[in-house]
Amino acid sequence: MTTVAVALNILVFVLACTALYVRRQKGGTLATNVLIAVLLGGVLGAALQGLYGLGSDIIRETLTWVGIAGSGYVRLMQAMIAPLVLVSILAAVSRLDNARALGSISAGVIGLLMLTTAISAGIGVAMALTFGLRADGLVQGARELAKGTALESQVGDAAGLTIPALLTQGIPTNIFADLAGTRPLSVIGVVVFAMLLGIAALALKREQPEMGARIQGGIDTFQVLILRLVRLVLRLTPYGVMALMVRVAATSNLNDIMALGQFVVASYIGMAIILAVHSTILALSGINPVRFYQKISPVLTFAFTSRSSAAAIPLSVEAQVSRVGVSPAIANFAASFGATIGQNACAGLYPAMLAVMIAPSAGVDATSWSFISSVITVSALGSVGIAGLGGGATFAALVVLSALNLPVALAGLLISVEPLIDMGRTATNVSGSMTAGTVTSRWLGQWDADVFATDHAPAGTSVLAD
Repeated sequence: MTTVAVALNILVFVLACTALYVRRQKGGTLATNVLIAVLLGGVLGAALQGLYGLGSDIIRETLTWVGIAGSGYVRLMQAMIAPLVLVSILAAVSRLDNARALGSISAGVIGLLMLTTAISAGIGVAMALTFGLRADGLVQGARELAKGTALESQVGDAAGLTIPALLTQGIPTNIFADLAGTRPLSVIGVVVFAMLLGIAALALKREQPEMGARIQGGIDTFQVLILRLVRLVLRLTPYGVMALMVRVAATSNLNDIMALGQFVVASYIGMAIILAVHSTILALSGINPVRFYQKISPVLTFAFTSRSSAAAIPLSVEAQVSRVGVSPAIANFAASFGATIGQNACAGLYPAMLAVMIAPSAGVDATSWSFISSVITVSALGSVGIAGLGGGATFAALVVLSALNLPVALAGLLISVEPLIDMGRTATNVSGSMTAGTVTSRWLGQWDADVFATDHAPAGTSVLAD
């Protein structure tokens, strides 16, 4: 009976994928297909839970097979990160008039990421105080206690992280290891190496023009090949997103969500305010925020369902360049640094909310200006690199809580709603990185307003618009 039910469930999923494929062949855009896939995935997942019950063997077995599409797609996206970042930044730097432009790009992107993270931390403090959130009122079950114990065991790693140490870790020692993603800051290592390689290409073009021209031709050819590969993988987005959404809807515990509903609501209101901050920054820079979010909605949808800022890098770069009009160099810097530095929701909002919730349990006045300013400062400075280490938001919370001498075990009380909140956090993080890239490109005069103004990207330049 179980085998038959699983087979029928898989058949329904395959038919849904087929419907999306047929719609695409009839001229439907990939961006619209992604949004439809989210709705279909939610309906299918909810239907599974309604038919078989939360945690049933049938659901577990079904998700094992459906997960091939979801996890497989995320793995392919992750496989694109290193080669895309390497070739894109190398090509962009090698085309610069001089290497000094890198300083302006880096300062603009990182500065905006840090600023918006500090603002997000302030929003987190405000949300926790407004909703009166307190950790001592939450129930500790077996899973929560186990999570708390695990968090306590990681405090030593978090406490040992300093800003100089993180900056040092960003310098590559083995580029092949970083290309293989063997350490948390591998993406930054690839960025740094690509920058240095691009600067070397610039120097060679000045010193040996003929040799430099051949090298530039090779770089351009390699870039075209990698971008074509990325476009092939991006065409799988609707099927991967639908599979990921099925898992979310089928495994979410409504009772747990209701029990911690106030924290969930406060978190999402906080994230909505952060998006409003992004919109304000865009508007002040002369960029229509409504049009901006219309153009990047497929990227945010993928980030929401995949819960991976790193996996969203290829899609983020593609959308910034071909749909928003950001220069390739800045788009790659923003997407790469945004996945590791200054994640607005994971390193700003979430740790700040936890700090305010936990402070009363440690006898600390969470409403004092000294405490609030400490939370904001530690969250912003501590966001450098920690988002790429062992669990993103969880590790960011460890850094902030340990720096403020607050008990970290209480952070485990939110494990039941962690996946639900993490989806919104990831989308907010990606919005922050794309906002930083777009605004920096605008400030430096490298923004293509014509691309942004068109309803569709030029034929063949954007898989999302095909």
